[in-house]
Amino acid sequence: MHQDGMTIFMLGDGQIRGAFFHGTRFVNKMRVQHNLGILESLALGHAALCGALLIPTMKGRDRIIFRCDTQGPLVGFSIEAFSEGFVRGYLLEDPIRPDIPLETWDLKPLFGEGKISVIRFPEGAREPLTGIVEIKHKNIALDLSEYFLQSEQTVTGFNTGIQFDKEGRIIGAGGMYIQVMPGAEESLIEKAERAFAACPSIGRWFAEGGNREDVIFGLFRDCNPQVLIERNIDFYCPCSKDKFRDKLFTLPEKEIKDMYENGPEQIELYCHNCGSVYKYPKSILKEKINVH
Repeated sequence: MHQDGMTIFMLGDGQIRGAFFHGTRFVNKMRVQHNLGILESLALGHAALCGALLIPTMKGRDRIIFRCDTQGPLVGFSIEAFSEGFVRGYLLEDPIRPDIPLETWDLKPLFGEGKISVIRFPEGAREPLTGIVEIKHKNIALDLSEYFLQSEQTVTGFNTGIQFDKEGRIIGAGGMYIQVMPGAEESLIEKAERAFAACPSIGRWFAEGGNREDVIFGLFRDCNPQVLIERNIDFYCPCSKDKFRDKLFTLPEKEIKDMYENGPEQIELYCHNCGSVYKYPKSILKEKINVH
């Protein structure tokens, strides 16, 4: 199996930019950290792959929150992507409880009415920039594409794929995006869109040992593809035991005292972003209260 990685490329001398991400280990790491079932891995996996593909759209030390809220069984998810090259995120409800058992890998039955929101936190900005669109396609990648078209007036395509084996293990995962730059030639756009629509199943491609360059240079051979850079993208959360302890100490003294006097001998704190659990002896609370 090829290593995970993201290839950032351009078409037509920069008229269109894109990225192709191999994320098999990325999605498996997400699954293990959150201890997810097959359906939950599929849903959050597609969302996290989209989050990874948002990284090339950032500048400096930006970050983006990509969120879905729906009245369907999925309920929603929250994905946070960092320009430094890592993604974290979680399902709003786990496990997912579909109304009827799914017979295919199509997630449409999990969606109801709802919205997609993208919140950008540009480096140095006082306030985040928020865009919201209604769920239209009931497909995570297509609805993110719709967001860019409606909210940012940018023609952008996203495509993600996850392949499972017969035992329910993730054996291939990845995603691609392309984005049209202002002033791009219409003939190039048409060629790129046709090529993008002809992309093979990305999950199956990586499951069968395919590499990124063969797809980029084969699929877009009529669009003058050029590779710009290779990047490592990881499912990673910058949380830590010390950070959670510090957050614990920000609780009101009354609550801390109650935890010390009436709580269990061991305190467990859970990071919903990555599934990490941090454990502390409750004796650490002594320094924050007047215990006599």
